[in-house]
Amino acid sequence: MIERLEFRNFTVFSSMSMDLSPKINVVIGENNSGKTHLLKAAYGLCFGSPLLKNKPETSDVELEAALTAKMLRLFMPLDNKIGKMHRQGATDQAYLSVLFSGGQKIAVTFYNNSKALALQNRANYNKLQFEAVFIPTKEVLSFMKGFNSLYEKYGLSFDQTYQDICLLLDLPEIRPETLHEKSKWAMAEIEDICGGRFVFHGGGKVTFKTEDTEYSANSIAEGFRKAGLLSRLLETGAIQPGVSGPLFWDEPESNMNPMLMKLFVQILLELSRNGQQIILATHDYALIKWFDLLMDKGKNDHVRFHSLYRGADASEIKVASTDDYLKIAPNPIDEAFGFLIDKEIERDMRGLGK
Repeated sequence: MIERLEFRNFTVFSSMSMDLSPKINVVIGENNSGKTHLLKAAYGLCFGSPLLKNKPETSDVELEAALTAKMLRLFMPLDNKIGKMHRQGATDQAYLSVLFSGGQKIAVTFYNNSKALALQNRANYNKLQFEAVFIPTKEVLSFMKGFNSLYEKYGLSFDQTYQDICLLLDLPEIRPETLHEKSKWAMAEIEDICGGRFVFHGGGKVTFKTEDTEYSANSIAEGFRKAGLLSRLLETGAIQPGVSGPLFWDEPESNMNPMLMKLFVQILLELSRNGQQIILATHDYALIKWFDLLMDKGKNDHVRFHSLYRGADASEIKVASTDDYLKIAPNPIDEAFGFLIDKEIERDMRGLGK
């Protein structure tokens, strides 16, 4: 699990540190406040864990090269140069670090003319045994077939989170007896609400099967495809509470009917109760409100809200974190809904005055 993130002079961040909940973290903020950058940077710095797991003797130079390549494919900076991710106008080096719950740490630096990340700290980093998962904004079941080969051959204009998730979805399912009980429960709930299950045939081919017939995945509602994606990650063990690394999810609500969100939040809470750390970014009122309504302190639920916002200097992004939904400040999601309510009252008052 990740305990703390720290960024300096990185993309939109001048100086930012964030202490994370071991359970659920919800990141909010206006557009261009750095939500996706935060998730991608943390995810990218977790990438060395599976590399070192398979090759413990990896040198600092090899690790620097691997982390640099990962960050370039996640962020796709101008001219494919790592230095383009240095905060504009900053003179000091960019610094990114992740502190993990076991005391492990990874920290890297770079300047605006750097060609690669420079490793500053890898304390016990090779002891991390997990692999993180990143679910990007767009659903992928509709274009999985052939995507991986095309991505490698032609350099498609998708960041690498899309290739990563397609590779995970194409893994074989794990043995049923090794599935976590909450994974089985979540998969059954998703199948029930979708009215069938997504079947993964390999090579990116996905269909949707009901009791009576089978359809192309492309003919199924996009919100259901997102649900099917989550179910498949549980089925393959890519998400396995207590075993897998952090789950990063960028805008889970994208193209999802708000009526599905209650189930999604119930599933995420159950996973977190069993050892799954979750870090998601959202713009959606229904999603964050369901977390507020469904969290149960009797079950030791913990949801930490992180609000990214611009300070007095409009070019500087700050963060305010709280464990209390009512104390989220600033809260652009609530503010937007409050504005709409005010406008509705104003309209109704004008009508009464006629």
